[in-house]
Amino acid sequence: MYHGHEYAARGYYYHGGYYHNYYGRYYYRGVYVNPYYPAYYYGPAYYGWVYNPWVRPVPYAWGWGGNPWYGYYGAYFAPYPVYSNASLWLTDYMISSSLQAAYQASLDAKIQAAALSNPAPLTPDVKQLIADEVRRQVALENTESQTAKGGEPDAASSSIQRMLTDGTQHIFISGQDLDVVDAAGTECALSQGDALQLTGQTAPDATAVTLAVLASKGGRECAKGDTVSVKLEDLQEMQNHMRETIDRGMQDLQKKQGQGGLPAAPAAAKAEPVQSAMAASAPPPPPEKEVAAELNEQAKDADKAEQEATAETAGAEPPTVALGQSPDEVAAALGKPKSIMDLGGKKIYVYQDMKVTFNAGKVTDIK
Repeated sequence: MYHGHEYAARGYYYHGGYYHNYYGRYYYRGVYVNPYYPAYYYGPAYYGWVYNPWVRPVPYAWGWGGNPWYGYYGAYFAPYPVYSNASLWLTDYMISSSLQAAYQASLDAKIQAAALSNPAPLTPDVKQLIADEVRRQVALENTESQTAKGGEPDAASSSIQRMLTDGTQHIFISGQDLDVVDAAGTECALSQGDALQLTGQTAPDATAVTLAVLASKGGRECAKGDTVSVKLEDLQEMQNHMRETIDRGMQDLQKKQGQGGLPAAPAAAKAEPVQSAMAASAPPPPPEKEVAAELNEQAKDADKAEQEATAETAGAEPPTVALGQSPDEVAAALGKPKSIMDLGGKKIYVYQDMKVTFNAGKVTDIK
């Protein structure tokens, strides 16, 4: 709690370091979303150096050549050969961070294929759209740094509410794996590093928005050109992912400015970031050892629950769904659907590997 408002906090381990992020709690269109609130702000001079073009384009060597993830996603992503401004550098920083996380997640889940299958790569045009969005998010944080000094940012401006109402076709980068439904009612997947674009204004009471897929990694992922429906909570997480990664990138860029070919920031832009008022008043994060122990304990509990569930269902009769059943009977057999497509007199329950169609409240088709 801070100034009578409730906030959320998350602890992360990332590349051996511990990070603590803060989020607001904002009621929007009938649901609660958690917009990202920075823990630190920079001075206007640094935001200006990040936002505006540099004096001259510079080459930069990222050093990814020997990393497996870079070769794996070589058909999908290539960094810029030179950088004329920080937004381009931050674009490659954000995409590469997302792809590294996606690669590690696929290794952990043991689902990685030998190679990408028919990817729709991040073209120069798509990357420029992402870079333009990066600049907008940097400008947003600059505004917050000047208007939120006494507490939390304005949620209406900092959350997806502004992005859905300002008439701009904003770009989003998926920061997690999501199963969504396209315009044809077919389920497809999004994963970290996929690029999507807002296709237009949404109804004032809509709890989901339509995005167009600009780039994806192929396989079972949503194809380029697909329009997919994304819940507001998931859309907010996409914006959070972009802002969080940009913040990490700006921290790295400040440390590396003047090195490795990067231009030096002006003297006025070299000051250390200042902790935000909200983060300064929040409880300190727990020690890293406590977080690591808790994560390990949760992983053990999850493994144990999965083993118990597998043993329990090994000899059980499989659930049965039949024509003529009601939505309640289907839910009792298969559980809560991942999504529901309401087409008036017709409804479609979407499960992981099945779609059940109802007409007049009765099952008429199963796929």
